[in-house]
Amino acid sequence: MRLFYTDRFRRAYRALRVEERQRVQNALRRLAENPRHPGLHVKKMQGTGGLWEARASRALRITFEMQDDMAILRNVGHHDTTLKQP
Repeated sequence: MRLFYTDRFRRAYRALRVEERQRVQNALRRLAENPRHPGLHVKKMQGTGGLWEARASRALRITFEMQDDMAILRNVGHHDTTLKQP
């Protein structure tokens, strides 16, 4: 799967601490290789239409849209903040 990084995602990623960025990078690598990887806990977000979420850690979430074989990365950050504004 290909990954497309939105400007919003890039800004949110840069705001993370170094160790959080490393966890996100690992999660993105897994997402690209196998979106069904059990460690990602990928699921469709309720009430958002076609948005999905994946875990980078217990506290970090990645939100994205699926389009053919591409994940459009929308937001990344701490659980509550990120999922309120996917």
